[in-house]
This record gives sequence, C-alpha cells and structure tokens, in this order.
Amino acid sequence: MSTPAVTTPSRWRALTHHHLFWPVAVLIALLLVNVPFTPDFFAIRMTDGHLYGSLVSIVLFGSPLILVAVGMTLVIATGGIDLSVGAVVAITGALTCSYISDQADQNALAGVFLAMGIGLVAAVLCGLWNGFLVARMGIQPIIATLIIMVAGRGVAQLITDGQIITINSEPYKLIGGGYWLTLPFSIFVVAAVVAVTIALTRRTALGLLVESVGGNAEASRLVGIRSMRIKIMVYMFCALCAGIAGLMISSNTSAADGNNAGLWIELDAILAVVIGGTSLLGGRFSIGGTVIGALVIQTLTTTIYTIGVPTQTNLVFKAAVVIVVCLLQSPKFRAKVFGARGRAAAPVTPAAPADAAPKMEVSR
Repeated sequence: MSTPAVTTPSRWRALTHHHLFWPVAVLIALLLVNVPFTPDFFAIRMTDGHLYGSLVSIVLFGSPLILVAVGMTLVIATGGIDLSVGAVVAITGALTCSYISDQADQNALAGVFLAMGIGLVAAVLCGLWNGFLVARMGIQPIIATLIIMVAGRGVAQLITDGQIITINSEPYKLIGGGYWLTLPFSIFVVAAVVAVTIALTRRTALGLLVESVGGNAEASRLVGIRSMRIKIMVYMFCALCAGIAGLMISSNTSAADGNNAGLWIELDAILAVVIGGTSLLGGRFSIGGTVIGALVIQTLTTTIYTIGVPTQTNLVFKAAVVIVVCLLQSPKFRAKVFGARGRAAAPVTPAAPADAAPKMEVSR
C-alpha cells in the first residue's frame, strides 16, 4: 500500500513545531524591522580589507554573549544555573589587562599569552568553586553562584584598584577588535568554541550524560554515571567560556573595567538559552538554538538603538519582546491561540439522529 502524501498544512504544522522555528522567525522579523529606519541595513562593504556592516556588527558585539550562553546551556541542561558569569568576565579581563599593563613591552607575544593564561586559569578556578559548592556541598546553584556574582565584582575592583586599566597591545587587540580574513577575529573564536562544543556533546556520549544528569541526577547516579563529576565539569566549562568572553570585551575596548565589564550578561545569557528552546528544568538542550537566541538578544539591542527607543524604556521594550518569543514557543499558548482558530474553522460533522442505532466496533 502506498504511503499517503504529506499535505501542505501538515508540513507547515511540523515546521512550526520545530524548536528552532520561532527563534529564527523572530530573528528575521527583528532584522527586517531595521530596514525602514536604516535602508542599507543589510549592506556589507569592504573597507581597508575588512568587512563592515550592521550584520557584521551584530555578530561581532554578540560574540561574548554567544560564548557565555553556550556555557550556560550545559549548566542549565544539568538542572543548574550560573549567575557568576558576569563577575568571571570582569575578573578575567582585570587580571589579563593588569598583567599586560605591568609589562615593559605590551606587544610581546609571550607576555600576552601568559596574561591570557592567567586570566583563563582564574576563570576555570571560579567554575571549579561553583561546581564544588553545587555538586559536593549540595548548595542550590542559584545560591552557590550568587557568591561569586557578588564577591567577584569586589575581587575585580581590588585587582584594578577601582580604576579602569587601559593598555596598548596590538596582539591582545586582535582577540576582540582585530580582523582576520576580512572578518572580525572574534567570529572565528566563537565558531571554534561552538563547533568543539557540538562535537563533544553530539558526537560523543558526553551530551547524553549531561542530559541524563539534568533529567534525573539520582537515577543517573544509580546506573553508574558520575553526576557530581559531570556537574563540576560543566560549571568549569561555563566559567571558561565566560573567561574567553572577558578577554574579548577587554580586548575590544583595550581596557579593563572591574565594575561594568560583563554587567548583567548572565541575564542575557539565560534569556538566550530559554529563547533557544532549552528548558530551565534541565534535560535536553540545543546549542544551535542558544546561538540563535543570543543573536536575537543582540539584534534586539541593535534594533532598540536603530528605531530610537528612549533609553529609559529600552529594558521594558526588550522584556516585552522576550515575553512574546517565549509565548510563541509555548505549546499551550499556541494550542489556545492558534488551535482555537483551527477548531473554529474546521467543518462540523452533522450529528446522527437520536433514534439511530449505535454502531458497534469489533476489535480483532
């Protein structure tokens, strides 16, 4: 017997139920909103061998958020949360720039690499501390990571003596503000981190282990999975991603600001993860969806400035758009709104007469 052809409504229904459909649709809508205000919004031009344009700027300025959101995805997939990533960004940038500023030759590659190594090691240690408190000590993730979120800013301020440390290092400038092969170098860094993360979580058993720990940590422990080790590892990876983002932010500005660097980036990262379709309850996750969600957040920020939303209301506007995206992703909301219309438009089958004999079905 031949298989019946899939109808267009069925294809559309399957498409709209894909977890990436609504984030991509919102991203495209936000990009199109900018066109009436900036007619050449999609234009990309070459200047001095570098590509420039609004789309390039969105990816460039959204690179730190993508990195932080990718690390946050794995933490949330285990059923946790990490509020300390903003402070880790500040600590990493402060340590790196402080070390470079103390060097006689700020352009020496050895000194720059050593400074970056010091900053990233400090970031990983912060993640190890978070993982220890959550996995070993049993402290709630929101409380455990809140410790570094609060204290980390003070540590960054101590490192910089409460001042903004400025540097003049061309090699370090490459990470967040340099170009390579006509594109911002940070794009290649983000692409490498995302590719490695997808390879490790989808081409190996690591992703399944993370999802099992997030789905039911106790059951995964009983079947032999070292859930504590998995949790510590993802917190360390999340802090490493935040550390790389800290290098990008301080490199792009050639300065370290312990007070404002990475401020509230943890909230944008959580929003990006949720928009990308990953549940805050843990379990299954989507790295690709998180990247789309981060681009949505950055595009929304760009759109706010493009259309001239007043500064005092831009956070309200941003929150409203995020609420709309989350509602569109909710199956219950779509069932109530779009399902009601579908039922209203569906043909009504005539009722059988009251005296009609009931049909009996015989099970075979």
